Amino acid sequence: MTDEVSLEYEGQVGIVSYCRPEKHNAFSDEMDKRLFEILAELKARPGLRAIVWRGEGKSFSSGRDLAQLGVRTEDLSDLEFIERGHRGSQAFLEMPCPILVALKGWVIGGSLERALLCDVRVAGESAKLRLPEILHGVLPDSGGTARLFQMAGHGVAADLALTGRIMRAEEALRYGVVSRVVPDAQLDHTVMEMARAIEAAPEFTIKMFLRTLRRMANPLVQQTLQEEALAQAAVFGSEDYAEHKAARAEERDAKFRGR
Repeated sequence: MTDEVSLEYEGQVGIVSYCRPEKHNAFSDEMDKRLFEILAELKARPGLRAIVWRGEGKSFSSGRDLAQLGVRTEDLSDLEFIERGHRGSQAFLEMPCPILVALKGWVIGGSLERALLCDVRVAGESAKLRLPEILHGVLPDSGGTARLFQMAGHGVAADLALTGRIMRAEEALRYGVVSRVVPDAQLDHTVMEMARAIEAAPEFTIKMFLRTLRRMANPLVQQTLQEEALAQAAVFGSEDYAEHKAARAEERDAKFRGR
């Protein structure tokens, strides 16, 4: 069991921390496995009132560990591999209490998409949000496109995904991607204070509010996950993706054929 993802409790608040600061909390398969184990434990814990998700060091998470990008440790088809990850992502949509995420430094790729699946995002002033998947020849495939579409509209979602540009904290606030921006030094304290306010509120009322909110927001995300799984599997098997990888390895310009 990896110690790079930790779980502790303060009262009825669960605190999940990425603990790989030297790599800006880039996540590995082992970290993913541990994260999903923790989410299962939290889902089954009686009386849990809120979850805080955060990262040690300068960044929340710089996304997938590039050393493992494209590496498979099990004999799975492309679609099976993607859908296994989606089963983990689905857990963010099914928690019985709110998930609050503290974003700072790099918030990239799959880590950004998963943060978008949570209920509340608070950004430190250093937060830099980015979806660079298309620059690597693949798709954002964890539901983040649907959430961005809901929050910021078609144009912003397309801009971030197609160009891979950075969205900084204040811009994220303008578009409703985060609900607050605070100095980095106050980020953990602010998010914990929000979690404690939820902990002090009537439990049944919170559950009913979440039920209403999620019944509006989650169907689009769940439908999109199914579409993304098929699209990503098709990309993995495409000639253009093979050419993209070959051109990078050979340090030459790619010659795409649109198939």
